[in-house]
Amino acid sequence: MPIQRLHTKPRYSEAVIHRGTVYLSGQLADDLSGDIRQQTRETLASIERMLAEAGTDKSRLLSALIHLRDVADYAGMNEVWDDWVPLGSAPARTTVQALLYAPEVRVEITIVAALPDLSGPNL
Repeated sequence: MPIQRLHTKPRYSEAVIHRGTVYLSGQLADDLSGDIRQQTRETLASIERMLAEAGTDKSRLLSALIHLRDVADYAGMNEVWDDWVPLGSAPARTTVQALLYAPEVRVEITIVAALPDLSGPNL
């Protein structure tokens, strides 16, 4: 089965698709000057765009790994996350505090999602 890579750079690909699964690299906000809510909203919007490009959407999330610069941002990030995740579609999720690559980055989110099953039900 082929491996498809989207937006490949020398060190990583923004997305990798293999065997019906989409793996997104850590996604960030475009504007890193905002607070945790703004950065979370922008990061989730980036995730939605990448999922759409890969042929899936946020209703098919399998797992999420969330890195926060400061665990004190947990509640603010969750406010935005809870409004974003479709009811009944919450992925397996881990949130950790981490030193991120630049001090202005408040949140980075890595996602794994399933592609739609276009072959019909598995019996």
